[in-house]
Amino acid sequence: MIERYTRPEMGCIWTLENRYQAWLDVELAVCEAWSGLGRIPAQAVQNIRDRAVVDVERILAIEEVTRHDVIAFLTSLEEKVGPDARHIHLGCTSSDIVDTANALLLVQAGKLILADIDGLLRALRDLAARYRGVLCMGRTHGIHAEPTSFGLKMAGFYAEFVRHRERVRSGLESVRVGKISGAVGTYAFLSPELEQRALELLGLGVDPHSTQIVQRDRYAQFFSALAVLGGGMERLCVELRHLQRTEVLEVEEGFGKGQKGSSAMPHKKNPISAENMSGLARLLRSNALAALENQALWHERDISHSSVERVIMPDSTILADYMLVRLTRLLENLVVKPERMRENMERSYGLYFSQRVLTALIAAGMPRQEAYEAVQLLAMQSWESRKPFPDLVRGDRDMCARLGGENLGELFDPASYLQYEEAIYERVFRHAPESQPHGDGQ
Repeated sequence: MIERYTRPEMGCIWTLENRYQAWLDVELAVCEAWSGLGRIPAQAVQNIRDRAVVDVERILAIEEVTRHDVIAFLTSLEEKVGPDARHIHLGCTSSDIVDTANALLLVQAGKLILADIDGLLRALRDLAARYRGVLCMGRTHGIHAEPTSFGLKMAGFYAEFVRHRERVRSGLESVRVGKISGAVGTYAFLSPELEQRALELLGLGVDPHSTQIVQRDRYAQFFSALAVLGGGMERLCVELRHLQRTEVLEVEEGFGKGQKGSSAMPHKKNPISAENMSGLARLLRSNALAALENQALWHERDISHSSVERVIMPDSTILADYMLVRLTRLLENLVVKPERMRENMERSYGLYFSQRVLTALIAAGMPRQEAYEAVQLLAMQSWESRKPFPDLVRGDRDMCARLGGENLGELFDPASYLQYEEAIYERVFRHAPESQPHGDGQ
């Protein structure tokens, strides 16, 4: 299933071939830096570039003997390069290569995730524009509260995913650093200048103080950002799942020709995509916890983090990519039912007008608690008798006397709840890259 939604580029990032290629890119950058400092002949560096190629099968075969992946990688390069291979890995420790290569891989993955978020933002923006002014019931605790618009719902999610994008971008900058500082970060056989040169060639920043590794608070920030992003996707999916319930049915996931919802019940059209992503968000959170656990390592480094990262780095980035692409397609094919929204608004007999009546009575001089009790009494009568709340208010002589019968029409106008919709849209979309959305008012 994941392959249907994950772009091939994301899966390719985490192949062994690409991982070893990132290692090779780091080794070549270090050789170039050494050459710039006069330590390695330029001809030797050129020979290394020409002859050093990744041979996954050979590396794995050597690792069966060495039980050390970086040594196996270096041995394979030596076989291909010949005598000039002595210049490869000069002064480095394994983590100089692996951690710096991890940054390259995470940057590749992070760029795709940011592009995915941009696609999701476009889908949310389109829905917000299309359904601006389309009244629907706002709910708190799952109970009818006051009207909003479906466009405002989508605008709210748009504003949230702008924040998610910034968190992911910030997390990506946190891991966009490398280190070429040696066994415990003291440059015993290297130098800060060499490190600067090599990392500039790779497009990475320098970790100001590394030990044998780049410290894992950086990774924790990135994977936590992905977890929070997953939580945002789950929040949107939970909303869509609720709105697709039979008793609500204000939206539906697109249902393709020939699609089946249940092996037993032919009538079923289930919110399977939203449910799927609600579950996958749990994995993103679990992986973020693993990244947080990786922060506290012994002294200058231990290896307890390594096995964890071999799992969470590909898993979290692939999952985030998959979820974002699938959620975007869900939104692009979402069936929205404005007529059902209007029907649902009347299921609570106009009780959502209660606060407007309350504030009008207070404005007319009635003490707040007295006004509250009077409105609540009519509200409970409306609910129990299933009579429209506005009709009960109009039939109450005391309230009509206080409010003025001529003002009740304006008091019970649902459109009044959207009087500041335009102002909210302006705030949400003011700094968006696209132009201000305009709905069709359907």
